[in-house]
Amino acid sequence: MQIFGVDIGGSGIKGAPVDLDRGELTEERYKVLTPHPATPDAVADGVKEVVGHFGWTGPVGITFPGVVTDGATIRTAANVDKAWIDTDARALLGERLGGLPVTVLNDADAAGVAEMQFGAGRDRRGTILLLTFGTGIGSALFADGELVANTELGHLELNGHDAEKRASTKAKEDHELTWEQWAHRVQKYLAHVEMLFSPELFIIGGGVSRKADKFLPLIEGIKAEIVPAQLQNNAGIVGAAMRAAKSA
Repeated sequence: MQIFGVDIGGSGIKGAPVDLDRGELTEERYKVLTPHPATPDAVADGVKEVVGHFGWTGPVGITFPGVVTDGATIRTAANVDKAWIDTDARALLGERLGGLPVTVLNDADAAGVAEMQFGAGRDRRGTILLLTFGTGIGSALFADGELVANTELGHLELNGHDAEKRASTKAKEDHELTWEQWAHRVQKYLAHVEMLFSPELFIIGGGVSRKADKFLPLIEGIKAEIVPAQLQNNAGIVGAAMRAAKSA
């Protein structure tokens, strides 16, 4: 069974058809840059281009970098235009895609459900936290396999700032941090999250998961096991397709 997944991020909008039996993309993903400002209409045009590239005509799962309630309404928009807040994203994107069935969910939650089914969280129980490091920091919290949606733990306060302003991949680039310097910030963030939730496992996702060997060995003092996401930066696309299949 194939379903289309789209992952809306702060820097790019990417998508591809997904084989839901294997949790793999069936074609090379197509990506466009996230428009600036990332208004609802502009982002919807980007999603339309990605889906249209494949000539897709079935259900579409779409991630959003913020809190999504009832699979439709956007409640927060930290790394896209604030005009998204209170927007019915399911209606907007469904209309822009010519009436295709659309499902919308938080981007990190999508990555999390994919990793729990097909990746680093497979067959694991207890409390598990997937954290995606990119333009911001996303989070997906699981208790014995059940998702606690929309946790958005990248906005926890760390040293008087939103944690993602200190420890995201974007923060690493903006402040020209070395891997060692950035790993120290990530370590402080993980210690804070561990104090709050005591997870057995941290799964580190986002594009930086491809370079896990450069920073994970530098992180010390965390009791939980820390592993890179196995689906890496495709996890959001796969998870979005999984959620769309459930709703179809």
